[in-house]
Amino acid sequence: MKLKTILIVLAALALVWACAPKPIITPGPYQVTGEDELFSRAEKFFESESYEEALGLYDEYLRQYPDKPLAAAALMKIGIIRALKGDYEDARAAFRNILSAYPTSPFVPDAMVEELFTYYQQERYQDVIQLAPDTLNNIDSRPHIFRVYALVGDTYMAQGAPIDAIDYYARAQEFATGHEVEAIGEKFREAIAQLDSEDVAILIKHPDESLPMDYLLFQLGLNYALEEKYDDALTVLDRFIEKYPEHENRILAQSLIDEIKKNAFFQRYTLGCLLPLSGPYQTFGLRALRGIELAQAKFNSQSGNPPLNIIIKDTGADPDKTVTALEELYREQVAAIIGPLVTSEIAAREAQEMGIPIITLTQKDNIPEIGDKVFRNFITPKMQVQTLTSFAVESLGLFRFAILYPDETYGNTFMNLFWDQLLEAGGEVVAAESYKPDQTDFSDSIKKLVGLYYEIPEDLKPEEEEDLTADQESEGNGIPEAAADETRKRGARGEVEEEEPQAIVDFDAIFIPDSPGKAGQIVPQLAYYDIKDVYILGTNLWHSDSLIKIANQYVQGAVMPDGFFADSPSPKVQKFVKEFEETYQETPDFIEAIVYDSAMILFNVVSREQIRYRSEIRDELLNLDNFPGVTGLTRFDENGDAQKKLYLLRVKGRKFVELE
Repeated sequence: MKLKTILIVLAALALVWACAPKPIITPGPYQVTGEDELFSRAEKFFESESYEEALGLYDEYLRQYPDKPLAAAALMKIGIIRALKGDYEDARAAFRNILSAYPTSPFVPDAMVEELFTYYQQERYQDVIQLAPDTLNNIDSRPHIFRVYALVGDTYMAQGAPIDAIDYYARAQEFATGHEVEAIGEKFREAIAQLDSEDVAILIKHPDESLPMDYLLFQLGLNYALEEKYDDALTVLDRFIEKYPEHENRILAQSLIDEIKKNAFFQRYTLGCLLPLSGPYQTFGLRALRGIELAQAKFNSQSGNPPLNIIIKDTGADPDKTVTALEELYREQVAAIIGPLVTSEIAAREAQEMGIPIITLTQKDNIPEIGDKVFRNFITPKMQVQTLTSFAVESLGLFRFAILYPDETYGNTFMNLFWDQLLEAGGEVVAAESYKPDQTDFSDSIKKLVGLYYEIPEDLKPEEEEDLTADQESEGNGIPEAAADETRKRGARGEVEEEEPQAIVDFDAIFIPDSPGKAGQIVPQLAYYDIKDVYILGTNLWHSDSLIKIANQYVQGAVMPDGFFADSPSPKVQKFVKEFEETYQETPDFIEAIVYDSAMILFNVVSREQIRYRSEIRDELLNLDNFPGVTGLTRFDENGDAQKKLYLLRVKGRKFVELE
C-alpha cells in the first residue's frame, strides 16, 4: 500500500498546480486510525482541492510520523499547497526541509524544481536565473531537466529578453517528448515574434538545428514589412515561400507580398496639397496657394529637375471635406501631402492611416505625435518663447522679467511657456498679472506689477520724525533741516501735500503676448506708470504696421520673433520677395513663405534617386539637415516637428529691422 501511495504522489506532481483552489463542501468529522489512513485522507482532500483540510492532515502526519517513508511526500504536498495559496516563503521552507531532512528521498529533484517555480511566481527572475544552474547540476531525470530549461526560458521572456529565452527553449526542446514538443514549439513562436530584425538575422546567419528556422525566416520578412523596409521584406518573404511551400504561414506571406506591392506603389513626382480655398479661411488658403504655385514654377524651371505635379484640393476648412479630399489624393497615388491650414488633426490621422507623409501647417498641440508620417512646418508658441528667452538671457544678459497677459487661451499658453523657458534659461519671473480679453483700461493690472495698486498698511509705513529742538538748528539758516523739509512739503495755505508713491520696477523686461491692437494700448500706459528703461517683448503678432501706427514712440526698441521677414537682407529672402512681387504684385508674408519652403523641401526630397517608397520620403525628412529656406534653416526632430531659428525683429522708427 505504501509503494502504491508514493507512486500516486509522484504522478500528481506532474500536474499543473498553478490554478486557484475552488471552494467545496468539506466532509464532516472523522477519526484517524493509522499512518496510511491519515495520509490517504489527506490525499483525498488534496485531489478535491480542499487544501486547508489537506494541509492540516499533512501537518498532522509529519507530527506523528516524521520518520516514515511518506514524510517527504507530505512535505512535498505542504510546499505545493503553500505555493498555491501564495505563501511562497513557507513553500520554500517545506521544499528545503526535504533537502535537509530527507536528502535521499526521490522527492528531492521535485523539491528543487518547485522551489525555482516559487521564485518565478514572485517575479524574482534573477533568483531563478542564478539558482537554475545549481538545480540542473543536482537533477538527472529528463522531465525535471525539461521543466528547468523551459522555466528559465519563460523567465527571460518575462524580462523582455526573447533572444535569451530562445536559447533555453532550444535546450528544453532536446528533452521534450509527447505534448511537451508542441508546448515548447509554441513558446518558440511567441519568443520569435518578439525579436527585432537584427536578432532574427543573427540567428538565421548562424543556423542551429534546434531552432525553428522556418518561423525565424517568416518573422524576419514580417519585421522588415512592419519597418517599411519593403525591398528586404520582399526578398525574405519570397525566399520563405520558395523554401517552405507547404508551411502554415505561406498564405500569410503571399498576402504580405501582394499588399507591399500594392500599397508601396505611388506617383513619385506627384504631390497633394490641402488648402481652404472656400469657406471662412479662404483668404489664407489663397495666400498659401500662391506659395505653392511659385515653388512649383521655380523648381520645374531649374535645369535637371524632374517635372513635378501638384494636385490641389479644397478642404473648405471642413472635416468631412478634408477626409474626402484625402481619399481622392490617395487614389491619385500622391507621394506626399502639404497642408492643411485648418482641420490639421483629422488630416494627419487620415494620412497616417493611409501611409502618406504629410507636412501640416498648424501650431495646434500634439500634431506631429499622431504618427511617424506626420510632420509640421510652422511657427509655434514654444518656438517663439525659446527664441525670445534665449535672446533676452544669453544675448542681453537679462534675468528678471514681468509678464502682462490676457486671461484667455493665447495669453495663458504664452505666459506658461515663457515662464518655463525662463526658468530653464536661468531667468526668473518677478511679476505676472493678467487682464480680461475685452479690457481697454489696463491701469489696475499695471499698478499691480509695480506695487501701486495696494495701499501700504499703517504698520508698514515709516514713522514720522519728531519735531527737532532749537539746538538742532542748522548753522546755515537757523531753520531745522527736518522743518525745512516740512516747509517744502506745505503749500501756500500751510497744508501738507502727500507724496505720490513710486513705482517699484524690479524687472529688466516685460513680455506682453497679445495682438498689436491691444499691445498698442498697453505700452503707452506702461510709460504713464513710470515703467521705463525696460525691454518690451512681444509675439509674432506684433510684426504688424498697426502696432507702430497706434503706439509709435512707445514701442521703439520693442522686440518680437517671427517666422519670416520680407525686408531681411538675406539674398535668398530678397530673391524670393522679388520673384513673388513680380508674379503677384504683392509682398509675401509668413503664410506664403512657409508654404513655399514646405513645398521646396518635399520637391527636393522626392527628386532624390534613392526614393522608391513613401517610407523613404519620411526617412529623408527626418534626416533633413538644416534646409536653407526663406523662413530660415529648417530640420525636423524625431517627432517630425520643425526646428528652426526664427527671425528676431525690433521696432526702429516707423519700421521693423532684423536683429543680428
